[in-house]
Amino acid sequence: MDNKKILIAQPAPPSGNSPYSELIRKYGAEIDFKPFFRVEPITLKEFRGQHINILDHTAIVFFSRVAVDSFFHICSELRITVPETMKYFCQSEAIALYLQKYIVYRKRKIFFGTGTIPSILDCITAKHKGEKFLIACTDGLKPETDKLFVNHKLVHAPAVFVKTVHSDLSGLDISKYGIIAFYSPSDVRSLKVNFPEFAQGDTRFVSYGPTTAKALKAENIDIAIEAPAPGIPSIAVALGKILAE
Repeated sequence: MDNKKILIAQPAPPSGNSPYSELIRKYGAEIDFKPFFRVEPITLKEFRGQHINILDHTAIVFFSRVAVDSFFHICSELRITVPETMKYFCQSEAIALYLQKYIVYRKRKIFFGTGTIPSILDCITAKHKGEKFLIACTDGLKPETDKLFVNHKLVHAPAVFVKTVHSDLSGLDISKYGIIAFYSPSDVRSLKVNFPEFAQGDTRFVSYGPTTAKALKAENIDIAIEAPAPGIPSIAVALGKILAE
């Protein structure tokens, strides 16, 4: 195992000046990029299996652009016309602006947070508390998200519009990497699916975000560095600290 061989569970960044280029130049690191999973819209059959009537709701909550695409695709296949009175609550402005692909953008019915789920709740003022929210989620509604809506006494129901699909990593020799960087709990699940006999040994893991760290710890995998943290805003910085040791 070579401690300078690094596996990052993400697509390769655009060629050019990425933060990883400096690690390669400065430390002679060998970095491979390999997505451990992908997200896909669900099929019409999968949606029908949830027994959800979209028009029973007066507001939709979106966490991703993939969910937006899937929602309107499902509506099209079901030949549902989404009423102009429907309200949209998005996790970020980028997702809200993406809605223009499907509807006329009107500020009076589109609201967005600052990138976090709690920030969506900040948009739901007393004026909107009477809405019936359909939460367009990936794989299922996270308990912490459900708790937020319950605590705010909002009528809501989850609907899966996006599913996580594990990548086929059968051709990957994971044992050759000294450092592995994960960004998502789905990376951890894919690791267990693809390498059920995986033993950490001397492999050092770097994680991004508290949910990723939690998922690794649940599998009894030690983490060398968790990001973001004071002085460690990114995976690239975390890797640099390890390589500099």
